[in-house]
Amino acid sequence: MSRQTETFPSIGTNGMASVQKDETRPVQRRRTSRLGADPRGDTGGNALATSNLKAPSLPAEGNLSAHPKDRGRKRKKAKNLVRRFRRASLKHTWLIPLILTATILSLYLISPGEHNPLHAAIFLSYPNPPLNERTNTLPAHIGNVTQYGKGPRDIAFVAFYTIVLLFTREFLMQRLIRPMAIRLGIRSKGKISRFMEQSYFAIYFSFIGPYGVWLMSRTPVWYFNVVGMYEGFPHRAHEAYFKAYYLIQASFWVLQALVLLLQLEKPRKDFRELVLHHVITVALIALSYRFHFTYMGIAVYITHDVSDFFIATSKILNYLDSVATGPYYIMFMCIWAYLRHFINLRILYSLFPFDLPYLGKANQFMTVGPYAWKWSDVDFPNQQYKCFVSQPITFFLLASLQAVNLFWFFLICRIFCRYAFKGVQKDERSDDEEDVEEVEEVDVKRLNGSVNSHEKSVGNVEAVAVGNGHVSTADGDRKATLRKR
Repeated sequence: MSRQTETFPSIGTNGMASVQKDETRPVQRRRTSRLGADPRGDTGGNALATSNLKAPSLPAEGNLSAHPKDRGRKRKKAKNLVRRFRRASLKHTWLIPLILTATILSLYLISPGEHNPLHAAIFLSYPNPPLNERTNTLPAHIGNVTQYGKGPRDIAFVAFYTIVLLFTREFLMQRLIRPMAIRLGIRSKGKISRFMEQSYFAIYFSFIGPYGVWLMSRTPVWYFNVVGMYEGFPHRAHEAYFKAYYLIQASFWVLQALVLLLQLEKPRKDFRELVLHHVITVALIALSYRFHFTYMGIAVYITHDVSDFFIATSKILNYLDSVATGPYYIMFMCIWAYLRHFINLRILYSLFPFDLPYLGKANQFMTVGPYAWKWSDVDFPNQQYKCFVSQPITFFLLASLQAVNLFWFFLICRIFCRYAFKGVQKDERSDDEEDVEEVEEVDVKRLNGSVNSHEKSVGNVEAVAVGNGHVSTADGDRKATLRKR
């Protein structure tokens, strides 16, 4: 990102007066935010484009011809090409995922068809399973659709689309969202990084959220019907829309977990909660798909996807200091409370072993559809895994996810209370100090300008400014930085 710099004026009386005027003018800092803190949630993951990876420096070009032997020159040229590729891939983090995606597609196009091993990575596998494996509880309005079963080849599908999502994420963040952040007036490096991350989340969830709601209308689970999650169990096959949605969502969260666990960026203060959330999410996705609790999974998907869109857009408005931040934040809190707590607690209550007063009937997990009370009753040939073992495991994972969401909701409410009753105050969990330091560094670079060719004029201007008594502490710090450079 290039910044225009103002050159120092000539060393004349008028020039020194104008510089003195600029030096005494206080630097206007961008407001931290209207909320005073960054709302916490599961959209706080990092990205390669906002990581702290640095490109290696390249050797001087003259060194290539200095070697006396041709073999040595070729070796150095090869090393230089590797360094250049590494430098380009670190600068453009979407480059390697693009190469991998293009390579896989090219290898498939050489000999397209189901006989190609890469067919399973690009297209859905296991169409038209046997009749006893098909789901027979689909709504009548969707008609007779082709269903797809499940199997090990689905892992290749998830792996390939993890690479595709990595490319789209990094490309959009670097080529579209970063220039947009600069045009909108965001200058802090930390805020630009977070703006890029949250804008990508907003784009992704703006598509996947409504698609999931539409997809739920084609299942017995509409509208978060708990009984429909267990009727006709096991749900071993699904239509193409459903299976593609479930596996692409799995790719998205696998990517989120990998980027987070690699710690490519300095961990934030809720890093442990974020790691716990991602581990639980990936475990729920894998187990629900393998053991056929996908109708429960789509409901959990939607409650998180829709609320994730609103938390991402709320953060974006916060970074832009929008006047709509406060009202939008209140709406976001209501949506979060309804979807992540009310709806998910209903799903959790359906796994509870007995009824509670005033909460209605519980334990639909046991009472609706088949259920194995002991190990000998488990129907392994038909993969009927709704039993006394899967119930506590599912309850524990969903309860753990609910605990993390409750912790984040507490922080969200605390931010709102401080915003509503105490004005804009800094939250101890925010990263505002880092942003201020980065803004000051940008201001110093702007004031520095062409310092290498005007060091003497800077010294003269400093002497005049000190003599007139217009030097503040911040001005002194900036001048000290200029003298060092």
